[in-house]
Amino acid sequence: MAQLYWHTTGTGNRDLVLLHGWGLNAEVWRCIAEPLSAHFRLHVVDLPGFGRSQGFGALTLNGMIDALLPHLPEKALCLGWSLGGLVASQLALRYPQQVTGLITVASSPRFTADEESWPGIKPETLAGFQQQLSEDYQRTVERFLALQTLGTQSARQDARALKEVVLSQPIPTVEVLAGGLEILRSTDLRDEMDRLQVPLLRIYGYLDGLVPRKVATLLDQRWPASASLIIEKAAHAPFISHTQEFCTAVKAFSDSV
Repeated sequence: MAQLYWHTTGTGNRDLVLLHGWGLNAEVWRCIAEPLSAHFRLHVVDLPGFGRSQGFGALTLNGMIDALLPHLPEKALCLGWSLGGLVASQLALRYPQQVTGLITVASSPRFTADEESWPGIKPETLAGFQQQLSEDYQRTVERFLALQTLGTQSARQDARALKEVVLSQPIPTVEVLAGGLEILRSTDLRDEMDRLQVPLLRIYGYLDGLVPRKVATLLDQRWPASASLIIEKAAHAPFISHTQEFCTAVKAFSDSV
């Protein structure tokens, strides 16, 4: 039977739901849990099929939302990293009465690059990951994690931290991982997000190779009501490499909404 892992901690008076990225689990938030726990009630979640949320097959983006919704607090801030940013965005789009604010981290409404007009991951790169998953799961995940920290001063240390998170909990099935890559490959929320009804903060890493900083500039123009922060010397996991700066931005946004 499918069972979602959802853990609540912290002594603050605001609810903050944390949604992790592809291949990982809620332990990735360990580094920010303590700095944020006095400010928020933190809800750390293993997305369906990942970590301790076992018994799920590959889900669509809306399928993930349906699995999360019964646990969602009445008035919550939702923070999503990478793939989790798409999940958090879709939650805010579908249930604006329950989501009081949205924070996306190293995320994009469209992850796949369009050579003409949109920066992102080359479609053939994502297709390659999908193909390699069935051939060598561990090496494929390790390559993806290495890409997330590339270029930072603490790249090796950060990649090791991400790998420890993966290995600390049950490993997702190839089917679930392929389903997550399919969400990254096929989702385009740009038009829907034009009509977003809740406050939005977008956090990026200047050195991110998966969500190029040009995405921030394009969305600054497209969504002038939203706020954005590009963290210098950070890559795809700014909350690990620049924990203090990241937590300061999250708390300031929370206080503003």
